[in-house]
Amino acid sequence: MPRTSLIGRLFGRRRRPAAPAGARSGEESRPDDARPPAIQWNSASKLPIVYVRGYAGGTSGIDRAVDDPLYGFNEGSVHVRVGNSSDPILYQFESPLLRLIGDDGYRLIVEGSQLAYLQERPDGKVPQATIWVHRFYDVSASTLGRKPDDFSIEKAAEDLYELVQLIRRKTGAPRVHLVAHSMGGLICRSMIQRVVPDRGERAEDLVARLFTYGTPHGGIEFAVGGGLVEELRDFFDVNGAAIFGPERMYQYLTPRSARRSDEPPADWEPAEMPDGVFPLERVFCLVGTNPEDYDVALGASAKAVGARSDGLVQIDNAYVPGARRAFVHRSHSGRYGMVNSEEGYQNLRRFLFGDLAVIAELGGLRVRGTKDDELVWQLETQMSIRGLPILMHEQTTAHHCPVQIEWRPAEDTADRPVPLVTTFLSSAAPRPVEPGTATPVPTLRHALRLRLISIRERGGVFSFDDHLEQTADWEDTLVVDIEPGDGSAPPRARATWNSLIPGALRDWQPDGPPLADLDLTPGRWRGRIPVPDTAKPILGPDAAVVLTVSGRT
Repeated sequence: MPRTSLIGRLFGRRRRPAAPAGARSGEESRPDDARPPAIQWNSASKLPIVYVRGYAGGTSGIDRAVDDPLYGFNEGSVHVRVGNSSDPILYQFESPLLRLIGDDGYRLIVEGSQLAYLQERPDGKVPQATIWVHRFYDVSASTLGRKPDDFSIEKAAEDLYELVQLIRRKTGAPRVHLVAHSMGGLICRSMIQRVVPDRGERAEDLVARLFTYGTPHGGIEFAVGGGLVEELRDFFDVNGAAIFGPERMYQYLTPRSARRSDEPPADWEPAEMPDGVFPLERVFCLVGTNPEDYDVALGASAKAVGARSDGLVQIDNAYVPGARRAFVHRSHSGRYGMVNSEEGYQNLRRFLFGDLAVIAELGGLRVRGTKDDELVWQLETQMSIRGLPILMHEQTTAHHCPVQIEWRPAEDTADRPVPLVTTFLSSAAPRPVEPGTATPVPTLRHALRLRLISIRERGGVFSFDDHLEQTADWEDTLVVDIEPGDGSAPPRARATWNSLIPGALRDWQPDGPPLADLDLTPGRWRGRIPVPDTAKPILGPDAAVVLTVSGRT
C-alpha cells in the first residue's frame, strides 16, 4: 500500500489585431513572436474554472498563502532561451490566470471578495467564462483578526462543494472545471468521491473536467527510511501532514456508505478512483519529473523523496490510474514549477477546451530477444505540437521515466498495445497559410519522437560490456497531420516518419491518400502506421504506431 509524506477585473491584456492576408498566423508562431498564438474559442461556451491551491504547511505558511489574493494562480516565470546569436533571451510566462484571461476571454471578478460578490448577485446573472479561487485556508489564518480554525481537508472539500453549487447557480453553468495544484487535487477528489456521493448526487453532473498539477494521488512517500519516516509523520501529524498518509486519505476519499472503519482495507489504493464515481477520461494528471529544481528546505525534500519525482511527489504517485496524463520536466513548485510554466498551461487549456483527443499506442510489438537474455528495453517518447516552444509530454531515461518495453512470450498476444501518449487538439486553432496565399493549411500537426534503447542487467546490476552510452538502438519521429472532420465527415490523417522526409520539416507538405480508417465507430478515427523497416528487426515485423482520434464534448 503506498505511503505518503510530510512536506507538503485584474490585468486585461489587449488582443493582437488579426494578421493581414498572407501573414503566418497559425499553430506556428511568427519568427518575431516568442509567445504561442492564442487559440480563439467561443467564450459563450466556456464553463467556469475553479482553482484549488496546494498544501501551505503550518500557520506561517498558511498566513503567506492567504496574503496572496489569488492563491498563486497568478504566478508566472521568466526563463532564458538562446537566440540565433547565442545570446540569452528572456522568455516570460505571465501565469495561467493571465493567459486564460488574455487568450481565452475569461474574466476574473473580485470586487473585494469573490465569495461576497457571488452571494450578492441574482441567479444566472454572472458570466460563465469566469475564474474563481477556492480560498479554503482563510479560516485557518492568524492574520485576519479572528481565532484561526484548524485546517481540515474534509471541511475544505465540503466548502468546495458549496462554492461549486453557488457558481453554478449564479452563472447558470451546468458544470465547472476544477483545476488544482498538489493537495488541491486531493480536496477535489474528496469532494468528488466522498462529499457528492454522501449527498446522493453524481459528480459528473457538477464537474466537467478535473486537471491536477503534481497532486500526490497515491500519497507522499520517501526514498529513505524504509517507511519509518512516513510512520512518524502520520503518527505525530506535524502541521497536518498526515493527510498524505494512507489512513487519513482513506477517511477523506471514501463516502460513509462504503467505509466500514477508519482503517483502509489491505487492498485499498489511494490513487484509484472507484468505478462509477467520475469518468476517468475527464481527469488529467500533470506529472513533474524534475526534482533538482525543487529547493524547499534547501533541497532536502527532493533528496528524501528521490530522483523519480518532482521534488515532493514521486512519479508513480502523481496520477490516477486510467486517467489522461502527461510528463513534463518541471518541479513541484518554485521557479521551475509546473503551475507557473508554459508546459503546464498548454496541457491545461488543451485538456479543458480541445475538441479532439489523440491517443498514440505501439501495437503489434514483438521485442527481439528471449526472456532470459538479460536485456532491458526502454522507449523514450516526446510529443510536440506545431507552434509551441515546449514539449507537451516527455518520458526519458534521463528523467527516470521511460516507457518500459517488456519481452512477450510466444503465446502472448502482440496486439496488446503499449500506451505512448494522449494529447488534445483544437479544430478551431489557427494554422499556417499555404505559401503565396492567405488560405490556412487544412491540418493540425504534431510530432511524436520515439527513441529505443537497451541495456543488459545481470542480477540487478547493469552490465556495460557491450553498451554504448547515449546511443539508441533505433530512433525516429512520426510527423502526423490531422484534418478535423466538419461534423458530416470524420477526421482524416496522414503520417510520415521524419527519416523519409526530404529537406526541412517545416517546409514539408503531406500528400497522397490519407491513412485508412480502421474504426467505423461514429465520431472516432483510427489509423495504423508501421514502424520503419530499420526498426522491425527489433520491435517485430508487425510493430506499428496506432493513432486514435476522437471528438470530445
